[in-house]
Amino acid sequence: MTKSNRHTTLLVIDVQQGLFQKTTPLYRAREVLANINLLVERAHAAHAPVVYIQHSTEKNLVEGTDEWKLHPAIQPEPRDIMIRKHHGNAFEDTPLKEKLDALHVDRVVVTGLVSNGCVNATCNGAHELGYDTVLVSDAHSTYREDAEAVVTEYNARLSAGGVVRLQTTAEVSFTD
Repeated sequence: MTKSNRHTTLLVIDVQQGLFQKTTPLYRAREVLANINLLVERAHAAHAPVVYIQHSTEKNLVEGTDEWKLHPAIQPEPRDIMIRKHHGNAFEDTPLKEKLDALHVDRVVVTGLVSNGCVNATCNGAHELGYDTVLVSDAHSTYREDAEAVVTEYNARLSAGGVVRLQTTAEVSFTD
């Protein structure tokens, strides 16, 4: 493992079955799933850690239910890290920071659901903790009626505010 590889990790936020079952479908669901899986393959090939994060509350995505489980297209490997969370920010009240610190991670590549919720909160949380934060512009989504505008808005808002650097799936590298 090279030095640069061990400093970058891929975060896959809340790609859970229940979010694919909403009345309003997820925007570009197939493309987002395909892009996340491509990023996972590239991270694994570079020996970069992959962290899967699952959200739950007492009423939504209740832990242990089918809705809480990862989407069937997402298949973690035994070497991947699994994090359970109860807040939008994946760093809040979870062992995520400690696990990343133990791996000497200084850059996180963020993907997942939903753009205007947990993706936004986790990007802000990562930035506040000093991580170089990359948001993959074509690997996050939401299920609102105006989803295309929401994804565009959060890409612009987070990058203009200096919280993230935007990269497309094609641009993301785990070896630099």
